[in-house]
Amino acid sequence: MSRHLLLIFLLLSGFSFTTSAQLPITFQAEDGLVISADWYPVNDDDPVILLCHQNRFSRGEFREIAPRLNKFGFNCLAIDQRVGDEINGVKNETAERAIKKGLKPSFADAEADIVAAVNYLYAKYNKEIIIVGSSYSASLALKVANNNPKVLGVAVFSPGEYFKDHDLVKNSVNGMQKPLFATSSKDESGAVVELLKDINSRIKVQYIPKSEGQHGCKALWTSSDGNEEYWIVLMNYLAHLKNL
Repeated sequence: MSRHLLLIFLLLSGFSFTTSAQLPITFQAEDGLVISADWYPVNDDDPVILLCHQNRFSRGEFREIAPRLNKFGFNCLAIDQRVGDEINGVKNETAERAIKKGLKPSFADAEADIVAAVNYLYAKYNKEIIIVGSSYSASLALKVANNNPKVLGVAVFSPGEYFKDHDLVKNSVNGMQKPLFATSSKDESGAVVELLKDINSRIKVQYIPKSEGQHGCKALWTSSDGNEEYWIVLMNYLAHLKNL
């Protein structure tokens, strides 16, 4: 059975993706804010994925996603960004610390948390990082990835112009050559096409779901209709990155 067919079989057959390899860690952003994260290690030789949540969420967005990525040979780190709240019973500890410090961060301020996580992972693994972003963090992932030599590629779920600067993403992706996977709900797909139209990366994939789909990385939850199709196209993209 080919790797592609095996992947489809596993995704559609109810294969168990449970894991016990989840470790809580902390590290600091450049401004000193302590960032909480869940580390899902597999093997130091395997590729590394940074998982970044959407608004009102936490690292809990990836509680079932990260173990599945582990099963396909990817080390993962899911972070709490300074803008967010609670999901799947997991409180956003970074956002709580930001509030206690009197900070009033905007979406754009969470870029510092993503950059810090990229630096942390690069120092730990000594290899380029893949960023997976959800909603506003998908937009920040594009911005961080464009000119950062520590980033191999990005997979973005529902990116958009969510910032005070309504051209932030458009201006940030000029000349982008990094491998790119983009998806969204069906309703959002036209806006995503428009947002990313000037990116001419050699590897550029946009998936538009047949069903209504979901906003952000919720599309990958097993409770979401059509999640299997999202998984198949995402894993095909990630398989290409493994060979770079």
